[in-house]
Amino acid sequence: MAQTGIAETAQKRTPDVIAEALIADIREGGFPPETPLPTERDLCERFSASRPTVREALAQLQMRGYATAGAGRRPRASLPSIASVLKGTGDHIREILGDAESGAHLEQMRQFIETGAAREAAKRADNAQLAKLQTALEDNFRAIGEAEFARTDIAFHRALVSVVGNPVILTLHDMFVSTMIAHRPATDDALRYDRIAYDEHRQIYQAILDGDVLAATDVMDRHLIRSYRARLQAPELSPGAE
Repeated sequence: MAQTGIAETAQKRTPDVIAEALIADIREGGFPPETPLPTERDLCERFSASRPTVREALAQLQMRGYATAGAGRRPRASLPSIASVLKGTGDHIREILGDAESGAHLEQMRQFIETGAAREAAKRADNAQLAKLQTALEDNFRAIGEAEFARTDIAFHRALVSVVGNPVILTLHDMFVSTMIAHRPATDDALRYDRIAYDEHRQIYQAILDGDVLAATDVMDRHLIRSYRARLQAPELSPGAE
C-alpha cells in the first residue's frame, strides 16, 4: 500500500503538487482567509517551478474555492463554500454555452429546478413570499415592450425559486439563468413575446396563490418549453425549395 501511495505521488503533475501543498497550508491556518498568498516569484522559488506552472496551481485553488482573485491584487486565501465552488465550476460551464446541445442541457436543468420550485411554492409559499412574487410580477408587467423586460423576467423566476429556501438551487439558478437568456437570439416580435411570457407568469402566480400544485407545475413546464423553442431558429431551406 505504501509503495502504491509513493508511486501515485510521483505521478502527480507539478501544478497539482503545488496546489495540494497550498491547500494544506490554508486548511492548517498558515494563510487565514482573506490574507494574500505568496507572490508568484516566492512560489516559484519555494517549489522550484516556472511561473506558468505556479499560475496553473493558483488557478486550481480558485476553481476549488481556496483562493479569490481581484483585478490588480494578489490571490487571497479562502475556504470553499457551496457558492464559491459552484461559481468556479459555472465559469467553465458558461464557456460552452455556444454549443447548442450544451445549452439545451442547461435549459433542461433550469426546467427541473423551476417546475420543482413551482410545485413547492404552490404547496407552502407564505404571505411574505407571495408578496415578493406579486411585486416581481407587477414589475414584469410594467416592463412589457421595454428593454428591462428580460431583467424583470429573471427576477420573477428568481423570486419563485427562492421560495424553496435551498442555497444550492438558488446559486445554480443565479449562475445560469441570466446567462442563458442573454445568449438567446432576439425574437422577430419582442412585444408579442413579452405579452405571452407575462401572461404565463400571471398564470403561474395565480396557480401558486390558489395552492393548485398541478396547475402551477403544468403552466411552468409549458412556459419554459415554449420560451426555449420560440428562440430556436427555423432550419434553412434546401436550394431551390419554395
